[in-house]
Amino acid sequence: MYKFSKKMYGDVRIEEHFATLISYTNGMLDQFKVKDYEGAFIRVFNGKRWYYSSITNIKNIQKKIDELSKLALKDIGNIKSLIDKFEVNKGKFYKFKDDDISKISENKKHKLLISAFPILERKETIKMWQAFYIDEHIVKHFYSSLGSDLSYDFQKAGISLNMSFSEKGKNLSEKFTTGSNYFSKLKLSGLKKHIEKCKYFMRNAKPVKPGNYQIILSPLAAGVFAHESFGHKSEADFMIGDEKMKKEWKLGKKVGSTCLSIVDSGNLLGIGYVPFDDEGTKARKTYLIKDGILKGRLHNVVTAAYLEEPLTGNGRAVNFQFEPIVRMTNTYIEPGKTTKDELFAKVKNGIYVDTIKHGSGLSTFTLAPSLAYSIKNGKIDCPLNISVITGNVFKALSLIEDVSNKKELLSFILGGCGKMEQYPLPVGLGGPYVLVKELNVQ
Repeated sequence: MYKFSKKMYGDVRIEEHFATLISYTNGMLDQFKVKDYEGAFIRVFNGKRWYYSSITNIKNIQKKIDELSKLALKDIGNIKSLIDKFEVNKGKFYKFKDDDISKISENKKHKLLISAFPILERKETIKMWQAFYIDEHIVKHFYSSLGSDLSYDFQKAGISLNMSFSEKGKNLSEKFTTGSNYFSKLKLSGLKKHIEKCKYFMRNAKPVKPGNYQIILSPLAAGVFAHESFGHKSEADFMIGDEKMKKEWKLGKKVGSTCLSIVDSGNLLGIGYVPFDDEGTKARKTYLIKDGILKGRLHNVVTAAYLEEPLTGNGRAVNFQFEPIVRMTNTYIEPGKTTKDELFAKVKNGIYVDTIKHGSGLSTFTLAPSLAYSIKNGKIDCPLNISVITGNVFKALSLIEDVSNKKELLSFILGGCGKMEQYPLPVGLGGPYVLVKELNVQ
């Protein structure tokens, strides 16, 4: 479709982008925006460096290819080692053509969001609330000098309700979210129950006694732990040029307990669904940890060529204005064989982390719980106010005692993953319930 110089590699990524944002604060409309635009990211590689540009007028793509190629021709190097790594894929892979969220009326989306308002307004303990409806539908086209000719789509939709509870000097901030790839699957049926759970927590939570505890992480908390503490460590670009890190992260090394397997896969439906990455590489199921052994890491073409490892389909850009870098898709802990009840029965005196405010980590990780509870003799007991749970990543991975037999893959509608200047990138995360022998609680 486009003409590229035979002396270098080149590709074009075109994005057709549709998005809706509706937001309210305490029933007052803040925003009602609908965006519909397109743009393209063009790049060429001359064997020594990349030349790239982003444009909003796609009629100028060929002109921009020619301009970049002219610049790149001044200092040609050997492109073979890199271009041999690229996949060449062709075809149309439309998943949401019959359920295109851009075809649903603005009124229908608005009505779904405001249907939550009577529930929020009837609760005297909710002093402030924000309501968001967000959707996005993207069609991508990818062409390369090697012959790639791809078209595929992605979409997401969701509602997030941020609530501030207050009563008799006690306060709690929590959220209710529902997200999916399909508008028809957005449900608010669990809102009343969640609000009652939050009210009970606020009224009855006690300060935790600091110390080391046996911990059960919910699928949400386990997913954030896997994403923050190990997923980012598995992004291979941090190893480029670092021989010490390459030795420390040698594949085949034991890094966790035998019941632990962590996976990244763009094939699964959810917010992290990526059938092809932004370099035209087909999605894979990549084991980062398999039965406690370091099995793989995440790559774009550059890192895979540098480390001489297989492609994984993780070259992603937050939008057409940015180049692809190594990013996660759906990252999760695989389930085991133990039921949830059997898992809890193993804990005589511990803590259950239900929801979290945020998490972070590389060598040391932190989880800031929102809703957490004591566990007494295998049963969830009283609510606990916990500031933070911390630990060394590798030690924590080795202290995982068991995982339950069902996983949940969760989606964050607001926000996303941040790396360098590229934020927010849609990613999925989750897992089963995870039992950890000991973590520090403050």
